[in-house]
Amino acid sequence: MPEAKQVHVAVAVVINTTAQVLISKRAEHQHQGGLWEFPGGKVEAGETLLSALDRELHEELNLHVDSAEPLLSVSHNYGDKQVLLDVWQVTRFHGEVQANEGQQWLWADITKLQSLDFPAANVPILEVVEKLLARG
Repeated sequence: MPEAKQVHVAVAVVINTTAQVLISKRAEHQHQGGLWEFPGGKVEAGETLLSALDRELHEELNLHVDSAEPLLSVSHNYGDKQVLLDVWQVTRFHGEVQANEGQQWLWADITKLQSLDFPAANVPILEVVEKLLARG
């Protein structure tokens, strides 16, 4: 059986001033479709993680990253796909959130986060985000 191809993904944890984190829902036709996720996308060849993060957030949600810090890396094998998630906490951003790709999005507090379904690769991210939100 061939090894699953690894996809390198830049992921953003964007927390607002009221201790809510920005999440969006994957389209039904996508891998892990219908599940909620932290915004981001594939890192293109020759692109830095920070530039990929800024590009993806702008393409998907009309936001620009002003500053961000590495938070954690997650490697997960779904069987048909291997993902490497480089997760960054966006510390400053500008723009008004809008769904440029027609996806649902929301600002979620801890209680809301715990009630939603996320891909398995997002579980370690959720654990870190819950600690960040609890600190306020």
